[in-house]
Amino acid sequence: MKRKFGAIIQIGDILVSEDVVTEYFACDYESCRGACCIIGDSGAPLNEEEIDSLERDYPRYEQYMRPQGRQAAQDAGFFEVDRDGDLVTPLVNGAECAYCHFGPGGECLCAIEMASCRKPVSCSLYPIRVTPLTGGGQALNLHKWEICRCAFDKGRREGVRAYQFLEGVLRRTYGDEFYEALSAAATHLLESE
Repeated sequence: MKRKFGAIIQIGDILVSEDVVTEYFACDYESCRGACCIIGDSGAPLNEEEIDSLERDYPRYEQYMRPQGRQAAQDAGFFEVDRDGDLVTPLVNGAECAYCHFGPGGECLCAIEMASCRKPVSCSLYPIRVTPLTGGGQALNLHKWEICRCAFDKGRREGVRAYQFLEGVLRRTYGDEFYEALSAAATHLLESE
C-alpha cells in the first residue's frame, strides 16, 4: 500500500526521510564521469570543522588541483558563502568545484581524495543532503538531481538502496549503532510496502 505522505525515521536526534531507504541508488561513475562536481550553481556544502582540515591539508592536495582551482581557493579562501547563506566549496567559473582534478579522459576526480585526505562529508554522503535542525539535530533527505539519473537506474538494476550504497560513510559519520538502527527501520518499512 502506497502511503500518502512519506515516513520519517527518527534515530536519536537524526530524522531520516523515507526516500533514503526506499529509493535505489548506486553511483554510475562510468556514465556521469563526476558531473556532480562540475555542474551546479553552488559548491559542495561544508560544515565549519571541515574548513580547518581543508586548510591544513591543502599542501597535500593542491598539486592535484587545476591552476584555476588553486586561484579560486586563493581568491575566495577554502570556502564561500552561497546565496542561501551556507558554507560551500569555492567554485571556478561559477560551477566547477575548485577542488576538481581532471583525468586524461576528461573525467572529474576529487583532488582532496587523490591525496588520501578526507573530502567533505556532503560529497561522500551524496545523494543524501544533511540539513541542521533547531536544537542540534539533523535531517537526512535524498536529493534527486537529473545528472544522477544513471545512478538511480543502476541502483534499481542492481537492487541497491541509497542507504545500502552509502553504508560505509553513514557508519563513519554517524556510527555503527546509527546504521544498524537505520537498517532495521528500513527492513520494517520495506516489508510494509
